[in-house]
Amino acid sequence: MTLLKTRPPAETAATEITYENTAYPCGDGETVLEALLKAKVDIPYSCEKGTCLTCLLKAEDGPVPKEAQRNLKPTLTEQGYFLACQCRPTAPLKIAPAADAVIYGRATVKRVDKVAPTVCRVTLRPSTPLYYRAGQFINIRRADGLVRSYSLASVPRLDSDLEIHVKRMPRGQMSNWIYDEINPGDELDLQGPNGDFFYVPGQAGQTMLLIGTGTGLAPLLGVARDALEAGHTGEIHLYHGSREADGLYMAADVGAIAKTYVNFHYVPCVSGPDVPGGCREGRADIAAFADHSNLKGYRVFACGYPAMVEAAKKQAFLSGAILPDILADAFDFKDLRDEPRPDSEDKPDVW
Repeated sequence: MTLLKTRPPAETAATEITYENTAYPCGDGETVLEALLKAKVDIPYSCEKGTCLTCLLKAEDGPVPKEAQRNLKPTLTEQGYFLACQCRPTAPLKIAPAADAVIYGRATVKRVDKVAPTVCRVTLRPSTPLYYRAGQFINIRRADGLVRSYSLASVPRLDSDLEIHVKRMPRGQMSNWIYDEINPGDELDLQGPNGDFFYVPGQAGQTMLLIGTGTGLAPLLGVARDALEAGHTGEIHLYHGSREADGLYMAADVGAIAKTYVNFHYVPCVSGPDVPGGCREGRADIAAFADHSNLKGYRVFACGYPAMVEAAKKQAFLSGAILPDILADAFDFKDLRDEPRPDSEDKPDVW
């Protein structure tokens, strides 16, 4: 019996990418971001999902795959900009960092209000008008180049300044800096707006179910205020969850909206052991779906802790909501990504 020798699989040649005059190999199926990080090149990035736009680069020579430019503004794609985390080149590519003048503007800090033991409410005034929709997000960059994304709670027609909510995270480089160190008058770099998490007029009578945890309240509050100001007549149900009661920051403000608009309903939820009066016991998503089991015809917004958001998206679909009417915004905690999950007292106050 003759045994046939099999050849070892042939190695796939890497595609060469050139960044700031240095060539690096990019393996088959590997993204530009993965290749540069593997080569110890320090470039900004955050979500690695093509959402935050932090890893934006510019192609100076070579073809850019279409998927690497998905969701970018035409003004950026026409100039060769692409997302490094989504770019899997099939031909040599010469790339450069994004130009600050094209990407970033300046904003001045107007107020920093500590609205909870670990949450602050920051208002910013951009140097040039920012045309955005409530619920979208912006990228904030500090002087050392660190970038993080924050959702907008402000509404363009109602607020003169931008508003973001920042939760201080264990080992969070940006969140601790914002919470402890920035002051009115300080300037920051700002990029945006980004994302499709916002209210779209046209179905004023549609019931809306909003589910958020922690500072996921920010875009939901923006969406709700925007809808109400636009004359939305359908019922709007906002479920905001936290492990501890003090994580239900701005409860009085949200409650005041519920008293003003008869079609707006606010349900604060506490999943920890100490549930104060007026709050629902348990997780916000579980409470929301217990109250609304048939979501046919609903528009659903879920924002906050990624595990909750993914569970809510799935349950909303199974409960009858159609995919175009399910909008999700999961907060990715980059500083904790490669760390062991903290003990319960240090967990993100969003579940």
